[in-house]
Amino acid sequence: MRTNLNHFINGEWVTSTGSETIQVINPATEEVIGEISSGTKEDLDKAVSAAKTSFPSFSKTTKEERMELLNSIAAEYENRKDELIEVITEELGSPISMSEKVHYHMGYNHFSHAAEALKNFSFEEDRGGHKIRKESIGVSGLITPWNFPTNQTSTKIAGAIAAGSPTVLKPASMTPFAAMLLADIMNTAGVPKGVFNLVNGSGSTIGTGISTHPDIDFVSFTGSGKVGEQIMKNGAETIKKVALELGGKSPLVVLEDANIEKAAKTAAWNIMMNTGQVCSAATRAIIPASIKKPFEEAIKQALSTFKYGDPKQEDVQTGPLISKEQWDTVQSYIEKGVHEGATLLVGGTGKPAGLKTGYYVKPTVFTDVTNDMVIAQEEIFGPVLSVITYHDLDEALHIANDTVYGLAGYVVGKDENTLSYVANNMKAGQITVNNGKTDFFAPFGGYKQSGIGREWGDFGIEEYLEVKAIMGLTS
Repeated sequence: MRTNLNHFINGEWVTSTGSETIQVINPATEEVIGEISSGTKEDLDKAVSAAKTSFPSFSKTTKEERMELLNSIAAEYENRKDELIEVITEELGSPISMSEKVHYHMGYNHFSHAAEALKNFSFEEDRGGHKIRKESIGVSGLITPWNFPTNQTSTKIAGAIAAGSPTVLKPASMTPFAAMLLADIMNTAGVPKGVFNLVNGSGSTIGTGISTHPDIDFVSFTGSGKVGEQIMKNGAETIKKVALELGGKSPLVVLEDANIEKAAKTAAWNIMMNTGQVCSAATRAIIPASIKKPFEEAIKQALSTFKYGDPKQEDVQTGPLISKEQWDTVQSYIEKGVHEGATLLVGGTGKPAGLKTGYYVKPTVFTDVTNDMVIAQEEIFGPVLSVITYHDLDEALHIANDTVYGLAGYVVGKDENTLSYVANNMKAGQITVNNGKTDFFAPFGGYKQSGIGREWGDFGIEEYLEVKAIMGLTS
């Protein structure tokens, strides 16, 4: 059992002022693996006070001091690699290979890349008649989701530390232990008291408390659109700066000259990675009508290679969904797809054969989908793909952009001019061409209802800064 009923406040683990607890479930076994405290307003006030007290000194540290601190965190993160992989596998149900290759490494890269981004980051510059200063915004409240227990926490913490902003983190209650391990890492790495604080608890108490607290200057949230909307409303009461990374319904545009097998593998990987619980996943494959049949055969073949099962087994590639609630949600969307008249090519309702325990779901592909269907418009957050056909490039782009979301987009093909044209005309914050390699210096964030602001690299640092113009000084 991973029971920890304390919160990390002002450099130490402290007992909660409340007595309520939250159980944490292993989604692969459906068993309770631990318990955390459900924090109170008083717990949050203590954490905010500690962060506020640390702000005057921490915000005045030099760029070089913060680079050294970030590198120290990255080094200690490496030292705790095995523990991080183990806890992510247990609380998220992520296959152990995925816990290492994706979850662990993304967290590490955010700390190391933030340190690197600081090298050439300018906090002050002269512009002829005036001077520009970029100063730490103040106390930052961080609210993170369950689907990436180290990625989202690490990118926010790294950006805040690089900018000189103390933080109060509320991790997701379903995957809290990786974040709690991060608190230990921060402490061992020498993060000053009050600079990093963690309070567990419900969204209604701690999340709302962060977004309404008068001493929190900035809120960075990753999660659902509905909660993001409420955070904006809450923040408006004190005119807080708010950054939101929300949902997505990202398109994968397959060009006429694309290799069909490679395109199908790209589509399959997008819905299978993290069991489809990825906000930027390409869940709409937009393909030329002329390749519909061969693409259908290729996607069936690509999905057949993924092995489901015990996340602790090295050869397992796909784990369960996070909870019974999420399992039920995905089942209801599959039922809607059938009801709307889409053709069920692969998968369907129920669990994969041989898996009775755990929140496992069949990878599901619908063809003959039109973009006005619910399954093509709403974020499902599971391994469900909608295949939509087009007849010319303008139609493909219209379908790709015909969504309230705009987090990511994908395009596969051969002709460089056409690839560039599609990438330039997709209305989304991050476009991947032909499985381009992830760059942790590239900004991540969305258009439209996918959010406000950017994370990763120097763009992530900017979020935690205020800009001041000074006129009349010559030096």
